Amino acid sequence: MFDRFSKKLDDAIKVLKGQGRITEINVAETMKEIRRALLDADVNFKTAKTFADNVKQKALGQKVLTTINPGQLLVKIVKDELTELMGGQNQGIDLNKKPAVVLMAGLQGSGKTTFSAKLAAYIQKHQSKKTLLVACDVYRPAARDQLAVLGEQINTEVFSMPESNDPVEIAQAAVAHAKQNGHQVVIVDTAGRLAVDEVLMDEISAIHQATEPSETLFVVDSMTGQDAVNTAKVFHDRLNFDGVVLTKLDGDTRGGAALSIKSVVNKPIKFIGTGEQIDTLDVFYPDRMADRILGMGDVVSLVERAQQAFDLEEAKKIQQKVAKKTFGFDDFLSQIKQVQKMGSMKDLVGMIPGAGKIKDADIDENAFKGIEAIIQSMTPKERSQPKLLNHSRKKRIAKGAGTQIEDVNRLVKQFEQMEKMMKMVQRGGAGKLMQMMKGL
Repeated sequence: MFDRFSKKLDDAIKVLKGQGRITEINVAETMKEIRRALLDADVNFKTAKTFADNVKQKALGQKVLTTINPGQLLVKIVKDELTELMGGQNQGIDLNKKPAVVLMAGLQGSGKTTFSAKLAAYIQKHQSKKTLLVACDVYRPAARDQLAVLGEQINTEVFSMPESNDPVEIAQAAVAHAKQNGHQVVIVDTAGRLAVDEVLMDEISAIHQATEPSETLFVVDSMTGQDAVNTAKVFHDRLNFDGVVLTKLDGDTRGGAALSIKSVVNKPIKFIGTGEQIDTLDVFYPDRMADRILGMGDVVSLVERAQQAFDLEEAKKIQQKVAKKTFGFDDFLSQIKQVQKMGSMKDLVGMIPGAGKIKDADIDENAFKGIEAIIQSMTPKERSQPKLLNHSRKKRIAKGAGTQIEDVNRLVKQFEQMEKMMKMVQRGGAGKLMQMMKGL
């Protein structure tokens, strides 16, 4: 998400880079490009104009500081305005009621069912609350079965009434079931509906009235861009929902929904979905997203993902192996699999400060598959004793993996570099480690 917008925004700000001071002329030129970038990202025209006017007003009102140049000053102003545009501060969900009911609403195909399971897994993991999923989509074929399968994956009970086709009745029975069985959170998955379908809109209103949810979340497919924002307004007029969920942000989306939905409905984006896996759910932080858009990275989110993905006990074992010089390719592969749990490489690279400008072509999501094939082509002895890998062994391994000997040599070099880095961390050589990472 935002790749194209980030590039256009960067090009716009370049107009001021190298300038001695901010003037009416160079700011006007930059604002014209920023407005174009926003419109190209499918942002509401009124929102784009207001954003550009606010940035221009603040830029011209600033005294040029001696420590920074005009380009850097404009980046700071744009970053602050982007943060405000997307909501200012992170806003969590209210789960204080017993049980707390979370009602999902949205169009067909927006990803409500998958998100419901993701949210259940997130709440159980981070808040340790007993959660109940409720299958209230009685129209889409196999919708109840899909939720049942997802519930089994995350070890969460799914409440369903196959004998009933009344979503209001199902939702009420689910809340009663939750009270009787000690469920602290009830997540109600509803059918997708068009805003122009009065019957279905009346139905979601009836479910809302019957369950009195702590949170009503409007789930938006970010691929629909500005249409999603217009639909959100209609739903909000009926439900007065509490927050927005943006799904499919890992797809080819221009980001218009994320950038303008808050200004249109005045409700915060609370979560974003960044993949198909059950753990690809992130809390939405406007300031962190603004940093990523401007190529500043998002180190905090990167560290949080690493903490969730990496096994502490496994890490201790690896440390001991490095210290004893018994770190091998099986351990190397184990570390790679841990990294894969953190999400797509493109997404992770976007979180590294200064790395956001790497071209898409430079990030191969399938690169790890080739590495795994090479390691699997080694004998157990070769994997545990990398020093054994001479030219003839490498040649055999390359043939077994269906690759070239140059690829095997590259992997060996990567292995050695990782081993060096891990040794530096153990010795506390943070400075040298940073230098090596910059070189890489």
